[in-house]
Amino acid sequence: MSDSFRAILISRDDDGKQSVDVTDMTDADLMPGDVTVAVEATTVNYKDGLAITGKAPVVRRFPMVPGIDFAGTVIASESPDWKAGDKVILNGWGVGETHYGAYAGHARVKGDWLAPLPASLTPKDAMAIGTAGYTAMLCVMALERHGITPERGPVIVTGASGGVGSVAVSILSGLGYQVIASTGRAAEHGYLKELGAVEIIPREELSGAGKPLGKERWAGAVDSVGSHTLANVLSMTSYGGAVAACGLAQGMDLPASVAPFILRGVSLLGIDSVMAPKTIRLEAWRRLERDLDHTKLAAFTTSIGFDGLIQAGHDIMDGKVRGRLVAEIGDRADS
Repeated sequence: MSDSFRAILISRDDDGKQSVDVTDMTDADLMPGDVTVAVEATTVNYKDGLAITGKAPVVRRFPMVPGIDFAGTVIASESPDWKAGDKVILNGWGVGETHYGAYAGHARVKGDWLAPLPASLTPKDAMAIGTAGYTAMLCVMALERHGITPERGPVIVTGASGGVGSVAVSILSGLGYQVIASTGRAAEHGYLKELGAVEIIPREELSGAGKPLGKERWAGAVDSVGSHTLANVLSMTSYGGAVAACGLAQGMDLPASVAPFILRGVSLLGIDSVMAPKTIRLEAWRRLERDLDHTKLAAFTTSIGFDGLIQAGHDIMDGKVRGRLVAEIGDRADS
């Protein structure tokens, strides 16, 4: 094995101009942590696109290796929880933002940040799910805790052809929910029907300014879009329903009124995947292993190589990515 490995490094000059380059690193260059992992697979999330393009201040320490999640094999450990040879996954914890992330052959992190790779999943499978899929499951679990069962009525998924949306549609349909998918991509209607959506509505129905209250159309929702879309989803949620909010693809604002909350008892459930407690993370991955139809992984997964990661970051910001992207990573600089 070579002592060096390739890594993507985001830097910023004195004038604040960002650059993204491929470089060689060694373990000596990694940040502190008690577990070193050979990264075998990673993925490209919306947040990774923000980091690579610099379109939002996701990266809060420079230079930075981006990539907020990975799957791989422990190669060195000072943590009592892990030993060399263990298969692990990581999602969040500031990796790729304040701590060197997944877009490198090796990663050194805190053992508390890791979770065991489910036995039935390969590293590539786990990253086909990734933070997006894990977040989708957190949304489903939150809706269940609020009592949103299939018998309560339909559930809408916004941004349905994206990473979170694709997995949410698949999980919810597999659990027996009637899933309504909202997307701005007419070409993806067949894809979403294959994942289990029974109805598809155009993004434009929800993306403009709406009324404080609309016709009751669904019992629950998984929203990764925010802004007017989330406001409209809330306004059309039926009495006692709930909306799990986990993203901001349209914007961070929420131009809504209190009407859905005080007149229909609607609940807005905030979903944070970055710092979620370990017990919830482990439960989410157990549920993903059990409740996600793994035969559908291939339908919403596209494989790329290490050399495609930077371009993929731009593509996901330009709305050119359907479902999930997975990159298999080698630990050699010349791989």
